[in-house]
Amino acid sequence: MNHLATADYIVFFVYFIIVVGYGYWVYRRKRQAQMNTTDFFLAEGSLTWWAIGASLIASNISAEHFIGMAGSGFAMGLAISSYEWFAAATLIIVAVFFIPIYLRNHIYTMPQFLAQRYSDTVSTILAVFWLVVYVLVNLTSILYLGAIAIESLVGISFTTCTIGLALFAIFITLGGMKVIGYTDVIQVVVLIFGGLVVTYLALQLVAQESGISGVWTGLVTIKEQADSHFHMFFPKGHPHYEVLPGMALVTGGMWINNLSYWGCNQYIVQRALGADLKTARSGILFAAFLKLFIPVIVVIPGIAAYVLYQSGPFHDAMTDASGVVKPDHAYPVLMNLLPIGMKGLAFAALTAAVVASLAGKCNSISTIFTLDLYKKYIDKTASEQKLVNVGRWAIVASFAVAIVLAPMLRSLDQVYQYIQEYTNFITPGVFAIFLLGFFWKRATNRAALTVAIMTIPFSTLLKFWPEVMGLFDVQVDTIPFLHRTTLVFCIDMVLMVVVSLTDPAGYKTGKSIIVDQKLFRVTPSFVIGSVGILAILVVLYTKFW
Repeated sequence: MNHLATADYIVFFVYFIIVVGYGYWVYRRKRQAQMNTTDFFLAEGSLTWWAIGASLIASNISAEHFIGMAGSGFAMGLAISSYEWFAAATLIIVAVFFIPIYLRNHIYTMPQFLAQRYSDTVSTILAVFWLVVYVLVNLTSILYLGAIAIESLVGISFTTCTIGLALFAIFITLGGMKVIGYTDVIQVVVLIFGGLVVTYLALQLVAQESGISGVWTGLVTIKEQADSHFHMFFPKGHPHYEVLPGMALVTGGMWINNLSYWGCNQYIVQRALGADLKTARSGILFAAFLKLFIPVIVVIPGIAAYVLYQSGPFHDAMTDASGVVKPDHAYPVLMNLLPIGMKGLAFAALTAAVVASLAGKCNSISTIFTLDLYKKYIDKTASEQKLVNVGRWAIVASFAVAIVLAPMLRSLDQVYQYIQEYTNFITPGVFAIFLLGFFWKRATNRAALTVAIMTIPFSTLLKFWPEVMGLFDVQVDTIPFLHRTTLVFCIDMVLMVVVSLTDPAGYKTGKSIIVDQKLFRVTPSFVIGSVGILAILVVLYTKFW
């Protein structure tokens, strides 16, 4: 039944009061009249390593993980966990090589890096692109998917959900990055424990269907009854090859996708830009450790739902009126079977994931708009307090746009997959521009500008490659998404090198970016933590390959 009982509302209300009360307390600890831009946008020097790590995870995990990734677990199994487990390895690389460069050069935003390394033109083009994508695609889709999930789970109207989620997120975001960072700690605790409750229920149900009980028994049972769902590698010809194409997981697009997301994305990197290097690295390593456990709370329940569907109990719940299987129903079906009180906790976990992502995304929108556009082109002499106020108005305006646009996404099928694929049309180009900007002094402004302009056409051409070749009566297979990412990245890298070497203007970087090998030295404790995480990944992929 898609409604909460009184006890569930009480649990949720307690969660809400704790988050709001704690956020307000953090906000009041600093006299807001003295808040400047580094306080508001970066919480400079205020976030501890555990707050940075928790905020990274809270900002990353949202409704698409609980609903979409659980649905993928139902449909294809553990292989979808590669997005989470590769993120853990990627975060280590970002902590060692990317963050030191940002901090050493006092980089506060990604467009600022592009302006210092290349030019204001490259910076502004990508700043505008990021703002358009963040507001019209990411913020709107997070709000839409969150509202749809809550509507399906508890029976609250879609409009009420969008407004409620937006107001909750606005309250947190207006307090600045410090409030976001520390409330994210609570959000992560709630979403992990709430998620574990659903995992526990799912495994118990599987065990009970076998006539026994126990979570471990349930885990063994789903491994036995759905062995095909416990393999990470999909060979060519496999039904899910286009989603996770074979060796692309190890050698190709998965790395590019993750390195760009975790290392060149304002929404993510911003959490660490206000800390010192040791704190930032410790926080990122903590986030990498947490990433290992995300599949336990989202993918395993999806696989359990698949087993229950196969054995009968979930057969009707997992199909629509026409009898078509709907994998994305897996998590809502499990949540609706939770006992009174526990359903309220799971509802709080879902809300925590959505609100944390909304707050983090909107803070990044506000940062880019205020520091990279408003201050640079509209009011160059604006005071610190005025910039903070502009940032707050940008937050409110962004949510107003998202609330208006969110209902329009109802007309699309598989919104999450659609958005993931098309926003990644720019990912290879962005990563190529950043990577060569970091480590190749010869990369020129003209090369970066060329790649920024040409990446989308390249991606579009490869997306519709079978149709293009069909015009010449040549039949070719569709190029899987991750393979397209790799191909476009390689083309962009070659293009940047060629244009840089043939650029008549020669080597030009604007303000120099300091890259010293000493920046990449890490502490023994970081090495031990990193080796531990990588060892776990090796065991997981060896076991389930």
